Amino acid sequence: MTDILFYHLERQPLEKVIPSLLEKTLERGWRAVIRAKSAEKVQLLDESLWAYSEESFLPHAVMAEPNADIEPIIITTTTDEPNRPDILFLVEGAEFPESVSAYQRVVLLFDGNDDLALSDARKAWKEVRNRGLESTYWQQSDSGRWEKKA
Repeated sequence: MTDILFYHLERQPLEKVIPSLLEKTLERGWRAVIRAKSAEKVQLLDESLWAYSEESFLPHAVMAEPNADIEPIIITTTTDEPNRPDILFLVEGAEFPESVSAYQRVVLLFDGNDDLALSDARKAWKEVRNRGLESTYWQQSDSGRWEKKA
């Protein structure tokens, strides 16, 4: 069964949170797709993954790049997934997929300081529940650790 996780970002922006989630993804031997709504967010994530750490590297590509299909991480605005991902990250209110059976995990990350993002996340939570899918809700503590809230 696919794990569905909602990450409520309040203390750090997406660009600071997603690299550690991607590192854990690669440690498991999984491939990932990050789906955003806008080309601007794709570019921002691409730039942040290149610059997030001098000691580490996250091999990735944006969908428009040649041979993106060979990369373990693809950042895109489309539903195309040529790298056959095990995990789907939804950001910026990207639409929840019709089916989740192809994934080990679907992770929806949303900005808790943005009213529209909160509203979109609530709608997605209800949709997931109405479809009879199990999901968990995670929120960052004051110390920066993720705590399961629901």
